[in-house]
Amino acid sequence: MSSSPLPTLPESDEQVLRTRLDQLGDLLLETSHQIHARPEIRFEEVFASGLLAQRLEDDGFALVRPLAGLPTAFFATYDTGRPGPRVAIFCEYDALPEIGHGCGHNVIASAGLGAALLVKSLLADDPTLGGTLVVVGSPAEEGGGGKVPIIASGALDGLDAAMMLHPSGENLSAMRTLSRSGLQITFTGRAAHAAVSPERGVNALDAAVLTLTAIGLLRQQVPSDVRIHAIVTEGGEAQNIIPERTVLQASVRAEDPRLLLDDIQPRVENCARGAALATGAEVKIELTAPTYLSIQPNPVLEQIVEDSYHRIGRTTEPHRAEVFPGSTDMGNVSQVVPSIHPNIEIVPGLGMHSREAAELVGGEHGDRAVLDGALMLAMTAATLFRRPDVLAEVREQFTEGVRVDPIV
Repeated sequence: MSSSPLPTLPESDEQVLRTRLDQLGDLLLETSHQIHARPEIRFEEVFASGLLAQRLEDDGFALVRPLAGLPTAFFATYDTGRPGPRVAIFCEYDALPEIGHGCGHNVIASAGLGAALLVKSLLADDPTLGGTLVVVGSPAEEGGGGKVPIIASGALDGLDAAMMLHPSGENLSAMRTLSRSGLQITFTGRAAHAAVSPERGVNALDAAVLTLTAIGLLRQQVPSDVRIHAIVTEGGEAQNIIPERTVLQASVRAEDPRLLLDDIQPRVENCARGAALATGAEVKIELTAPTYLSIQPNPVLEQIVEDSYHRIGRTTEPHRAEVFPGSTDMGNVSQVVPSIHPNIEIVPGLGMHSREAAELVGGEHGDRAVLDGALMLAMTAATLFRRPDVLAEVREQFTEGVRVDPIV
């Protein structure tokens, strides 16, 4: 955290943003409701990405679409033509299978859109402000790692800061997350009659069971923040046939991305290799999505968000030392660009990825989060444009981190 209070956004700028929000409120809520009513899962967000891109283009943003080889990703920019910061606002808009927008990405998308339109109006009307405002349309946060190919494409090179918000059961100015690798482990054995000639078989299910047992034992020898969880998705075709193919899906998580990639994940993979050796099965280990990296905190951006939250009348929870045991590909962004990922409360204590959340984010509680979130993000971004000297402190708190490759 900065040793002295950071410069805050002038009240005159805040009033400009509030006035513009009053004008745009109905548009933002309509956008949220439309996305909520048409949930689209990862990489299939044709309607949502098209709607957001059109809204931005209509307001004068230059649009690149598709982006990084992703049909539902986009990159929208408003360049003042004057020197200044390059600040990005991220929009997510994919839904969950079965339960729709149980993670509230309709709120994320609409609040991000609103923040961009508010800040653009401030930049356009004030010739003393310079720089470039960027909106990144980011598909497939739910398991697809859409931000990873966007990073690899170089689209984020030269950004000074990036931000987004996420619905939650509380207001948090910042959060820490776990890095996550998703693995698919496939064992191939040899089928045989389980009663007549079991000795001719190679039991792929035994290999899967041994892997799960080895992972269970491994959990005793890892740091306390590490999480390993796995299921059997294919376990055989019939009880009287030695299973010739089994499949495990596993998630491996740790806060330190280098610990995850260099230590924990290889040990989990070795559990599977050892099980294959013991049973005589063959094993194939694949990533199911790009590795999600943990969010790198930035105390300066956190302080700006904290101030913005208080100015819009929301009380934030105290800063937490413990890590949130979930994962997001916004963490990958934070490893290459100073970033912030605050949470905004829908209702107190709400658990996301639930049918309750899916219902609430499409109603009045979600609407309030859209409008408050748009203003909070706009005030945060506007502070960086108005006071670019603050970016020096943001950069001081940033260290270039880990990069991972997209899944080809």
